[in-house]
Order: sequence, then structure tokens, then C-alpha cells
Amino acid sequence: MTTIRINDFENYCREQLGLSEHSLRAYRQDLTAFAKFKQKSKLNDLPLAADIIDFQKDLREEQGASPATIRRRLVTLRSYFGWLAENDADFPSPFEGLRLDMRVPKRLPRPVDRPTLGAVFRSAQHIVQLGPADTQSKQQKIAAALITGLIARLLIVTGLRIGELTSLRVCDVTGAATQIRVRGKGDRERTVYVANDRLQTDFRRFWEDRCEISGSQAWLFTNSMGDRLTPQAFRKRLRTLSKSLRIEPHLTPHRFRHSAATLLIEEGVDIRLVQRLLGHASIATTEIYTKVSDNSLSSAVSAADTLAKVDSY
Repeated sequence: MTTIRINDFENYCREQLGLSEHSLRAYRQDLTAFAKFKQKSKLNDLPLAADIIDFQKDLREEQGASPATIRRRLVTLRSYFGWLAENDADFPSPFEGLRLDMRVPKRLPRPVDRPTLGAVFRSAQHIVQLGPADTQSKQQKIAAALITGLIARLLIVTGLRIGELTSLRVCDVTGAATQIRVRGKGDRERTVYVANDRLQTDFRRFWEDRCEISGSQAWLFTNSMGDRLTPQAFRKRLRTLSKSLRIEPHLTPHRFRHSAATLLIEEGVDIRLVQRLLGHASIATTEIYTKVSDNSLSSAVSAADTLAKVDSY
């Protein structure tokens, strides 16, 4: 039985499409899932359209996968078999002429509400204590808890994806720690800005320390072992912070990204500027945050209840 050429397809996606490591990991998971189904079902070397339908049914009924997961699995498979057919005429794609309903129920992003964000940032001490109390020398190692707070603030101000942030090197920070050069999805490059004065003070101290200690080519954020901080490790830190502050649902890096976009929209920033900051290829992706903002407007109007106040006269 011919195996699924996961490594070859992954190399193609990395080298020719410039996909991120996050996307490559997801593709590998999707193709591995199909390879297991192929083995379990003893499929032929040339899967048919009926086999793809059976795979979709297995995901839904046997594995209980979510609509989003099912759609991603099938989109990955379609890309894989399309690539395979282009490179080998003996392997026609089973998706040719196949129509599948891959619609996913639309869900609005879940940003962190302002009171919760306030509680998070009040609990996270600053790296630089302004005034005479600032006795921290540059040789003193900055505690992990302070760095966690710094990252959380950066995510809110810049709207970075956690994978983008943890892939930064010291040399990606410029303008006296007021600008960050980011490589996003599809290897597209953009610049984000550290606009808050208080955050700039902390970030500049942290960045200068990293420059002096490790040099310009080092990872910007590291773990306790000195290795690159991974997205998974930071998610674990946020889970711990959520538990200590009794925050439900727990904080995630992507919820901070949602919050960054929603706060900018609510403060009247032009949606195309928000699109540029977040690195969205399409304005339609950014527009979903206007719907979240509409929900905030609805809540505010309900709380104000102006008619009840007028009727009281």
C-alpha cells in the first residue's frame, strides 16, 4: 500500500509556499489522520471520491471531530492530492468533481473583556519600577513572571500572533524598542509599533539586556534554559495565571490578539489600519471584529436603558 508522502508535501509547503511552522504542523496532523484512516479501512493506493466521503463521515460520527477540524482535514487533503496529481499523472485527485459541504458555523472571536484585562495587568508587575525604587541593575536576571507580563502587554498593543512573537530575534526590534519587524503568514513582513510609553520603558530595558547578554541574532524571548520560548510554553504560563486570578474561560494568546483588534475598533481606528497591524491578507478577516464591537455597543445601550430614564420623568 502506498504511503502518504507527508515529508515531501511538507517540504513543498515550506520551501515553495512559505507556510509557517504552525501551518506545517497542522498539515502533518491532518495527513497523519488520513493515513491512519487509510490503513484502518484498507483503502486502495488510489483513493476514490467515496473514500473521501467515508473519511468525512468517520471524522464526524466516529471521532466526534468539530466542523472546523473536519473542514481543515479535507482542505489539507485536497491540497495534498492536487499537489500529488501535478507531480504524478498516475495519481489523479479523488476530489475531482467531488462536492462536499465544508461550511463551518461562524463564531465570533472571544476577546478578553476590559475588566479582566485590567485585573491581569494590575497583577503583572513592571520590569522597570519608576522613580527612586528602580534599583534593578542590568546584570540582574529579569524574572519569568515579569517577562510574562511584558509579553501579555505586547500582545495587546501589537496584536501579534504568539508564533510571530516567539519567533522574534533581538535584531527584529528597532527604533529604540518602539518598532518590531514581524514575519507573518506566507512569510509576509510587516512592522508593528510599541505605542504605550510605560510599555516602551519596560520593553527597552528588556531588549537592551538581551542585546548585551546574547547579541543581536539571539532569540528575543527565551525559557529558563535559555532556549527559544515556545508558543506552548507561553500558553501554559497563561493557564497558570488564569488559575491564580480565577479567570474563566482561561486566557490564551489568541484571545489577546482578538482583544487588541476589538479595542482598536472600539477606539475608532480605521479598519484598514487594523488589518495592516494584524497582518490579515483580506479585509474580510478583519471585519469580523466590527461585529464584536457591535455586540459591545448592544451591551452598552442595554445597560444605559435610556428609555427607562426618560419614562421616569
